[in-house]
Amino acid sequence: MTVNYDLQDYQKPTEWSAPPGTEAEAVQLLRKSPELFTGYQAMNRHWRQRFLDFLTGKKSLPLTYDPFFKRIFHPDIHQDRLESLISSQLGVEVKIVGILPNEDSMLSGESFVVMDLLVQISGGGLCAVEIQKQPYAFSEERLSCYSADLLMRQYTRVKGERGKDFTYRDIKKVYVIVIYEKNSKAFSDCLEHYVHYGKTIFDTGLDMDLLQEYCLVSLDVFRNFPYHKPQNRQTAWLSLLATETLADADAWIQIYPWLEEIYQEIAMLRTKPGEVLGMYSEMIRTLDHNTLKLIVEELQQKVEQVQAEKEAALEAERTEKEKTLAELAELKKRLAEVEGK
Repeated sequence: MTVNYDLQDYQKPTEWSAPPGTEAEAVQLLRKSPELFTGYQAMNRHWRQRFLDFLTGKKSLPLTYDPFFKRIFHPDIHQDRLESLISSQLGVEVKIVGILPNEDSMLSGESFVVMDLLVQISGGGLCAVEIQKQPYAFSEERLSCYSADLLMRQYTRVKGERGKDFTYRDIKKVYVIVIYEKNSKAFSDCLEHYVHYGKTIFDTGLDMDLLQEYCLVSLDVFRNFPYHKPQNRQTAWLSLLATETLADADAWIQIYPWLEEIYQEIAMLRTKPGEVLGMYSEMIRTLDHNTLKLIVEELQQKVEQVQAEKEAALEAERTEKEKTLAELAELKKRLAEVEGK
């Protein structure tokens, strides 16, 4: 997905002096703007209801979708928030020194993400933040390739900059943070944890600090976590991402007062239906596009699976035939020996 940091795309002239109190009032206000009402009607029933729930104060914005996430964590406006979020997940303090485009990826195709952000951090390393709606779309193989892609992109850039002075020590770590909104099968086997850190280690205890590290987060497990959650920045940011209702927001503000500024910023958008509708429209376009690509990939996998099963069946048939022919040849040989006697 192409990263778009131009907030002008979302700025619509329509604003309300006060947010509506009921769904009927919200629809009535939307009707006053043909553009807004047409956009509202273009959404399916689920997203129309979610839009009305936000306007009437029943629910928060779905921050795990790209446009909404970037509205709150926009690196040009709230770099401190994004740095704090990344630092809290990795367990190390990071400083963002630049935002990198995703278009020059060495990988072909797309990763079916609903949010993707690539930043360069202090020291020269790279960190990618991904949010996944469908856990099976970001497989272990895809995750490995994505991390390798970051490493090679850094290698190409640094080698080009350093020229003859380049050494492999100039390459810094790359981090991939993937936040899964829905639980994947892998997470089901370890529900006592909602954040998983990973890097390459050796079974002999060999001490080599390799350059690829991962942080995988399951928001599903986080929401349903039955044990006490530590009161720290990581819990606060994950709570924000998992917030659905204003009651949830009030509860988290009691524990983390500094989140109130963000929740108020979200609440103020209730008076800017044009901007919010623009974000919903972009989100739906991305979902439709990625859903179609995901369906194509799944169908291709089914075709390959059927073909593999057919080839396996043919191989088993050839093997059985060869075995039968061998047994027949052996029997004929014995029969010839008996008749010769």
